[in-house]
Amino acid sequence: MVNLEWYRTFKAVYKTGTLTNAAEALFISQPGVSLHLSSLENYVGYKLFDRTGRKMVPTERGKVLYNFIIEPLSKLEEAEKNFQRSTEKNTPTISIGMCFETFQITLEQYISTLPFNVIIQFGEYPEMVDRLEKGILDLIITPQMVVKNGIEYQEFSSETIVLVGGNEIDSTAFNAIAKEENMEAIENWLKQQKWYGTTGDMEHLRRFWQLSFNKYPEFRPNYIVPNINSIIRCLSSGKGVAVVPDFLCKKEIESNQIKLLWEGKIPLKNILYFATRKKTMYEKEIALIKKLFLEL
Repeated sequence: MVNLEWYRTFKAVYKTGTLTNAAEALFISQPGVSLHLSSLENYVGYKLFDRTGRKMVPTERGKVLYNFIIEPLSKLEEAEKNFQRSTEKNTPTISIGMCFETFQITLEQYISTLPFNVIIQFGEYPEMVDRLEKGILDLIITPQMVVKNGIEYQEFSSETIVLVGGNEIDSTAFNAIAKEENMEAIENWLKQQKWYGTTGDMEHLRRFWQLSFNKYPEFRPNYIVPNINSIIRCLSSGKGVAVVPDFLCKKEIESNQIKLLWEGKIPLKNILYFATRKKTMYEKEIALIKKLFLEL
């Protein structure tokens, strides 16, 4: 028996032209879209799309199927909207993009108190700005400004990228050479340490090293973990060093779980921005999210 969701996925691919765009429209994974589509093609017994580069071009039989199902499918979707509970029907859904660590430290604790639905998305900042411009996201928390005509940025905070060490690390020698500002000795000491980093992200370390030593690091971290919060947890129970945003480890430094070692020769600071479309229907909801961040 055919699954109704296969038809819904087929319609999304037909209208958006790519598996990625269909996945975003349906709020499911791209592999899920591929599975639905292949299942439907196996069920009907013929190809529905020709895959040309990144585009999904409907075949003649795909066009016939689309024209046959679009009206009844639209009626079913309309019935779904009209007969769902009114409280759900009138509740807006806000999509917010930010890094995983920022979500955990800031917004996660308030999610259950928000009077509207929320979808949190993680990813690279330029990609999130592109999604914001297309209407897939409604708000981004970002340290980067990607100039777009329809996007506006509001500065609301800043972060400093700092060198931190595990609570068991002997920092006496480092403190002495850092006080003397002996850059060669500082670099040699740092190269002897065990470094933590995150999967696919060397940007903080590269920029920190460039500002302090006028070159990029010639090594990779010894331990690659999923995210910055993982780094902080690892350091709180052992030795090692890492460069991380200060606001993500403020509590751990204050409680002596990890050590603040150095801000670098030239402090590396990032400005944090709210990014929104200039025209949005969710001004009240976005204002509430901003208020939560400003009060932290």
